[in-house]
Amino acid sequence: MCCSTPGKHTTLTAIMAEKHTKPNFNQPQVDELVKRLFKLTPAEICSLPSYDDQNFYVAVAEGGEYVLKIVNSEDSKNVGMIEVQTYAMTFLHQNGLPAQTALPTTSGKLMSLEEMDCGYGSQKYLVRLLTYLPGTTISQSTLTPQLLYETGKTAARMDLILQEIDHPHLNAIQRENFIWSLSNTPLLERYTHLLDGDPLQEVVKSVIHKYKTFVVPKQSNFRKCINHGDFNDLNILVQPDENDGYKISGILDFGDMNSGYYIHELAITIMCMMTEHPNPIEVGGPVLAGWESVLPLNEAEKDCLYPLVLCRFCQSLVLPRQFMLLYPENVEYLMLCSRRSVDLLPMMWELGKEQVEKVWFESAAQFVDRKR
Repeated sequence: MCCSTPGKHTTLTAIMAEKHTKPNFNQPQVDELVKRLFKLTPAEICSLPSYDDQNFYVAVAEGGEYVLKIVNSEDSKNVGMIEVQTYAMTFLHQNGLPAQTALPTTSGKLMSLEEMDCGYGSQKYLVRLLTYLPGTTISQSTLTPQLLYETGKTAARMDLILQEIDHPHLNAIQRENFIWSLSNTPLLERYTHLLDGDPLQEVVKSVIHKYKTFVVPKQSNFRKCINHGDFNDLNILVQPDENDGYKISGILDFGDMNSGYYIHELAITIMCMMTEHPNPIEVGGPVLAGWESVLPLNEAEKDCLYPLVLCRFCQSLVLPRQFMLLYPENVEYLMLCSRRSVDLLPMMWELGKEQVEKVWFESAAQFVDRKR
């Protein structure tokens, strides 16, 4: 999963301060939680992959399928932030996008703070039971131009709807030092030493410099919004449609929601779709066309799309290496996106801004012409 990662929303500083934040509930504990909190009887429980939260597929004897999501102990301290994320999912669902919703507990609340010892002392974890959405991840489908177009269109619709959210704890998603926000690209400088001896280190440093000297001066012209922040190949579900293609059937993982800019969501989406495509450079055109069918870019946003995609590649290359030091048992999952970035970042850097933009913007225009 590209950058993806259900639950990778704590800052590195927070994780380093307290390494053992990831829940480690066993199946009997999950069974007990579901019975006690929701008065449901689990018939099947399966562990699902995650970054620093813990997720379980749960089928219940009463009928129905769910995802039990147990938030890491660090983020569980920020109840307001999790409340906003949960509300955002419901708000999108109410406005026609296929997002999960939370099942109320027996007390009528959408989450419960549970204290548990997972092997390194008693800690508190927020627990939610979310609806299970149909479909397979977009990473398992063929990324046709039409599906990429729909992905870009959905990303833009999502951010426009999120911008209408009104919630008493909305300020909780400001997240000034959130390490995965593209606004915080310069924070990567703290971790470039993890690439010592790797030729990619110079590319990463050059991209960070480009961000500070080229993107930052134009940022005042970016349009602000609320970002999903991780619209990637494992957080998008699809189902076959009536035209032998696919339609988007689910949007997952709102753990990276943050106050950002529309152009950030588009850059993240393009980067993540590139990691799953046999000809990555071809991804940008149809995704961009889909996005602009809803929300056309202004000149500053157009000018910064390429460097922001590079910034996301740098984040996905550098940050998992830090997390691997903390969670060596989760190396395979942490490296899912980083492996592709090793190849794609230098390729994109060597092609250069002019050539990449030519491909993206010309193919976007051609795609729109074909749809007319």
